[in-house]
Amino acid sequence: MKRLGRNGPHVSALGLGCGSFIRTGEGAEQGTVRTIQAALDAGFTFLDTADFYGSGVSEMLVGRAIRDRRDQAFLSVKFGAEMAPSGRIIGLDGRPNAVKNFAAYSLKRLGVEVIDLYSPRGWGGGYPRKGLDFARSRTQAARK
Repeated sequence: MKRLGRNGPHVSALGLGCGSFIRTGEGAEQGTVRTIQAALDAGFTFLDTADFYGSGVSEMLVGRAIRDRRDQAFLSVKFGAEMAPSGRIIGLDGRPNAVKNFAAYSLKRLGVEVIDLYSPRGWGGGYPRKGLDFARSRTQAARK
């Protein structure tokens, strides 16, 4: 186990990235749930997903996998990506009302009351960032 940040909780040194858990259909969904549960059994506590992975499918499957095991999982969720129909990220939305909306849907899909780490999708990419430049400048100022 390792401490997350300077004063954060202890989480597994290795996490499970859930970005590829986006397939639907009974067999695929059962396989994904079993994979996540096997990771928890093996001591992985850090689960990383995003509201835009499979348009929320990843969150639903993670939620199903941890339904009776929430105390064993540390949930990291990325938010804010605006997607083109092709699946390409075309922007980020960090406006307060949008973030509240993203969080509400993530909580519902995950079936939890709390997300342990909630962060905007990466800063790079050269695409429009609504509301995130202000948040980034506040974060950088707080670190100094």
